[in-house]
Amino acid sequence: MRGEPSCPKCGGRVRAPGLFADSWQCDVHGTVHPLQPVIPPSVEALGVVVHRAQVPVWMPWPLPVGWLFTGVANAGDDRHGGRATAVACSGPAPLGGMGELVLVAEELGVGLGARYAGIEGPDPGPHMDVLGPPSAKVVAAGRPTPLWHVRSGPDDRAVFAGEARGLWLWAIVWPASSGLLMYDELVLTDLRDAGAEVELLPCGALSPRVLQ
Repeated sequence: MRGEPSCPKCGGRVRAPGLFADSWQCDVHGTVHPLQPVIPPSVEALGVVVHRAQVPVWMPWPLPVGWLFTGVANAGDDRHGGRATAVACSGPAPLGGMGELVLVAEELGVGLGARYAGIEGPDPGPHMDVLGPPSAKVVAAGRPTPLWHVRSGPDDRAVFAGEARGLWLWAIVWPASSGLLMYDELVLTDLRDAGAEVELLPCGALSPRVLQ
C-alpha cells in the first residue's frame, strides 16, 4: 500500500511543488495530478474522497446482489481538489466466479483510467470507434450514457469508456468475460449527490486493482 503520492499515469514517484515548479512533477510525464495513497475501503475513506472530489465519484447504486465496495482512489492535491476518482467493487461474476469493476471519472489528460485499462494514455478517444453504435449503456446520474469498447488493452479485462457530466467515464472489468455486467444497464450514482444511505454501504477487502 502506498504511503505517498504517485503519478496517476505510471505509478512513479512525484515531486511536490517547490522553488522551481508550482505543480506536482513526474520525471516521465511532467506536470500531473498526484495519485493519493490508497487506504483500506470504509465509509469514512470514501467520504474523504467524496468531500474533496471536483469530479463525480461513480458507484453502481444499489450495488448488484452480492457485490461489495472494495476500494477508492483519487488524483489531485489539496489546492485543486480531486481531478480523478476511481471506485472498485467486487462480487459474483455473470458467468461464475468473482468479478471486479473499477469506475473512473476524470478530467481530460489525467491518465488514471488509461492506467487501470492498461492502454497508452492519457485518454480513451484514440482507442474507441465512436462512429459505430455504443457497446454498452449505463444510467449515470439519471441520464442514459453510452459507452464504447476500448481497444488495445490486455486480454484479462474488458474496458469501456464514454462521457458523463462532461468528463471521461471509464468502466474496467475483470475478468474480460465479466464485461457482460455492462450490458445490464447499470445505474450509477455520483456519491457526491448521495444521502445518508451510503453509511450502509457493504465493504469488502481492498481490491489489488486500485493498487496496480
